[in-house]
Amino acid sequence: MSHIKVFINLLKGSFRDLLPIILVIAFFQIFIIQEVPQNIISIVIGLSIVAFGLAVFIQGLETGIFPLGENLANEFAKKGSLFWLLLFSFLIGFSTTIAEPALIAIADKASIISGGKIDAFWLRFTVAISVGFAIALGVLRIILGHPIHWYIILGYIIVVLITFFAPAEIVGLAYDSGGVTTSTVTVPLVTALGIGLASSIRGRNPVIDGFGLIAFASLTPMIFVQLYGMVVYAFSKPVTVTVGSELPLAEVTYSEHEPHWLTEIVIDFIDVVKDIIPILAVIFFFQLFVIKRSIPHPKKIGAGIILVVIGLYSFIVGLDMGLFPLGETMAFQLTEMKNVFLIYLFGFLIGFSTTMAEPALIAVALKAKEVSEGRINDLVLRIFVALGVAVGIALGCYRIVEGDSIHYYIIVGYILVIIMTYFAPRYIIPIAYDSGGVTTSTVTVPLVAALGLGLATNIPQRDPLIDGFGLIAFASLFPMITVMGYGIIAEYLVKKTKEGKR
Repeated sequence: MSHIKVFINLLKGSFRDLLPIILVIAFFQIFIIQEVPQNIISIVIGLSIVAFGLAVFIQGLETGIFPLGENLANEFAKKGSLFWLLLFSFLIGFSTTIAEPALIAIADKASIISGGKIDAFWLRFTVAISVGFAIALGVLRIILGHPIHWYIILGYIIVVLITFFAPAEIVGLAYDSGGVTTSTVTVPLVTALGIGLASSIRGRNPVIDGFGLIAFASLTPMIFVQLYGMVVYAFSKPVTVTVGSELPLAEVTYSEHEPHWLTEIVIDFIDVVKDIIPILAVIFFFQLFVIKRSIPHPKKIGAGIILVVIGLYSFIVGLDMGLFPLGETMAFQLTEMKNVFLIYLFGFLIGFSTTMAEPALIAVALKAKEVSEGRINDLVLRIFVALGVAVGIALGCYRIVEGDSIHYYIIVGYILVIIMTYFAPRYIIPIAYDSGGVTTSTVTVPLVAALGLGLATNIPQRDPLIDGFGLIAFASLFPMITVMGYGIIAEYLVKKTKEGKR
C-alpha cells in the first residue's frame, strides 16, 4: 500500500512538472498562432503517457539505479584498486554515450548538413571517447580530493583557446556535443557513482566532492570534437553535394508502406532496452567478475531496472505522440511570422517548461536534496536551472537572428562562470557545474535542436551548419550561472537571518 501512495504522489508531481509545457504550448497555439491543433486528442493522450512514464522512471531510479551505483562505488572503495575503478568509469562513460539517442540524432543531422564531410559514426566515437576519459578523470579527482573548479576552469581555457583555431563549421556542433552526452539513464548512475565514492572515502564530502562527474562529461567533448573538426577540415577533400540529393532517407515519407503501429511499439521498446543494455553489461561484468560479489537485493534491483525501462519508454512514446511534432511545427510557424520577439519569447518559455520536466534534472535535484540533508531544495534548484536554460535559449535565438559568432557569447559566459565560482559557496559549485550537463537530454534536445536549425534555415544568409547548432550549448552554459547565483542568494539570506536573530 505504501508503494502505491508513493507512486500516486510521484504521478501528481509528474503532472505538476508538465503543467508549464502545457501552458506554453496552449498560450502560443491559441493567442499567437491562433490555431487549434488537429491532433489535440493525441496530444492529451501523449502528455498523460509522459506523466505516467516520469512517475515510473523516478520510482525505478530510487529502487534500482541509485542503490546499484552507490553499491558499486562502495565496493570499489573497499577493494582499493585504482586501475579497475578508472577502467570501469571509462567504460561506463564510453558505452552509454556511443548509443545515446540525442547524440545519434545530432551526429546524423551534422553529417547530412555537412554533405558527409562530418562522419556520423566517427563523431559519435570521438564524443564517446571524450566522455569515457571525462568520467575517469572525474573519479580520479574525487580520489585525490582536488577542488573541481581547478579542472573546470582549466578545461574552459582549453576550450576557448582551441575555438580560435577550429573551423567555424565545427564550433557550434562541438559546443552542442557537450550538452547531449549525458542521457536520462547515464546521469542518475554517474551521479550515484560519484556520491557513493565520495561517501566511502574518508575526508570526502558527498555534496562538495560527489557531484561534478557530469560537468566533466559535458566539458571534454567540446575539446575533442573541435580537435576532430580540425583534422577533418584540414585533410579531407571538399564534398560536392548534388542538388536534390541532400534529402536523407530518414526524411522521406513512405505513405503506402508505413510500419504497423504495433511494429513501431516493439521497435521503440527495443531501442530503449538497447540504450540500457551497455550500461548493465558494464555494471554486471565488474560486479561479478572484478569485484566478485553477487548483486545485492537482486529482486529489488531488477524491479527497479524494469521500472526504469518502462518509465523511459512510456516517456518517449508520450513525447513522440504529442509534444515533438507540435513543437517542431510551432518553431517553423514562428519563424514564418517574421516576429523576432515571439521567437525569443517562445525560446525562453519552451526552455523553462521542458527543463522543469527533464527526468535527468529531477534525478540530480532529488539526490542533491538527499545528500545535503535538505539544505538544497530540489524544486527551487530545478527552477533556477530552468531559468538558466530559458535565458540561454532566448539569447541563443538572438545570436542566430543577428548572425553573430557563437564563441564570443560562450567566452563571455565562461568568464562569468569563473568569476561566480569564487563568490559561490563551495557546496553549490559542483552541483552548478553538473546542472549544465543534465538540462539537455530526452525532452529538451529535440525541441531545441529543431528550433535552432529551423531559424538558421529560414533566415536569409544563415548557414545551418555554422549558425543552426549552438542552442544546446547555451542551454548548458547558463544554468551554471543561475545555480551559483541561487547558492550566493541562499547563503546571503542565511547570514542575514542569523544576524537578525542576534
